[in-house]
Amino acid sequence: MDQIIKTGLLAYGMSGKVFHAPFLSAHPGFELSAITERHVKKAQVDYPGIKSYDSVEALIDDASIELVVINTPNFTHYEYARKALLKGKHILVEKPFAPTVEEAKELFELAERLGRKVFVYQNRRWDSDFLAVRKIVTENTVGKINELHIRYDRYRAGIGVKSFKEELVPATGLQYDLGPHLLDQAISLFGKPLTFYKVLAKNRTATKVDDYFNIHLGFENDINVYLSANMLVVDPQAAFVIHGEIGSFVKQRSDVQEEQLLKGMKLTEPGYGLESEQKAGILTLVAEDGSKAQTRVASGVGSYLPLFDAVYQSIVLDEPFPVTPEHVLMQLAILQAEAGAGRL
Repeated sequence: MDQIIKTGLLAYGMSGKVFHAPFLSAHPGFELSAITERHVKKAQVDYPGIKSYDSVEALIDDASIELVVINTPNFTHYEYARKALLKGKHILVEKPFAPTVEEAKELFELAERLGRKVFVYQNRRWDSDFLAVRKIVTENTVGKINELHIRYDRYRAGIGVKSFKEELVPATGLQYDLGPHLLDQAISLFGKPLTFYKVLAKNRTATKVDDYFNIHLGFENDINVYLSANMLVVDPQAAFVIHGEIGSFVKQRSDVQEEQLLKGMKLTEPGYGLESEQKAGILTLVAEDGSKAQTRVASGVGSYLPLFDAVYQSIVLDEPFPVTPEHVLMQLAILQAEAGAGRL
């Protein structure tokens, strides 16, 4: 590629090591040239020659950096995004983009004034399991959809060590951790919800923040979407359940990218992003005579590389990025709202 975008990564914990660095280094349009490591210096082992800064500010001050990836704790996203924009950088920001709609609007408006690009890292659009769901929806496989359930179950009874997820700071709790993923998936399928109803709960011993949420979204054409996440589920249920006028589709959460990358698997290795055959979705269709037929539907290969390619194409060719500011503002309006009913 003719244009190479020099990129800096603000942290090299799990997010940086798994979700960003492998893709930035694999994409020919990016040069992963700098990283922030305030304590232990590890990045040079994986990426020889990379510059390691002691502070976020030092990296942002590097005039050679064109794109800054903001993958720091949730409550810092607004501050670091603003600093990077004011230094003339494009930014790719982890979810949640900002704690509030007001802060998000300010950042989008600032970027527009400065002629910079803002991207929000909603990688779960490119999970293999969700790609299978999108195919069912877009191809009208089950007819007119009336109901979709998306859930993210975990069993983590103890209080986690990441204080920004467990303490009462901005953008904390499970709804800000997993809510952006689930809301973005629903919005990417059906657009703007007309109504929502949100339930939050605290179930773990000594928790300060919500560790359960359920959000009902009402869309046009009587499509009802139910989003839920729970940190006390011993037996995880199906992650995606779709019901339509002529069929149903049930899919387990099965994307393997995170697991593979944690084990050090390279994007170029055979089998990367390919989920187990045992996790194939179950499609049940009803015929005109009322008989039912059930088939297993394999997912395609999951990869987050198209997200980074979309970032590149937007910066270099001004192509639209699939996660729009409108999408982000919709999800933040719901996350910011009090529990109960609301409209967008």
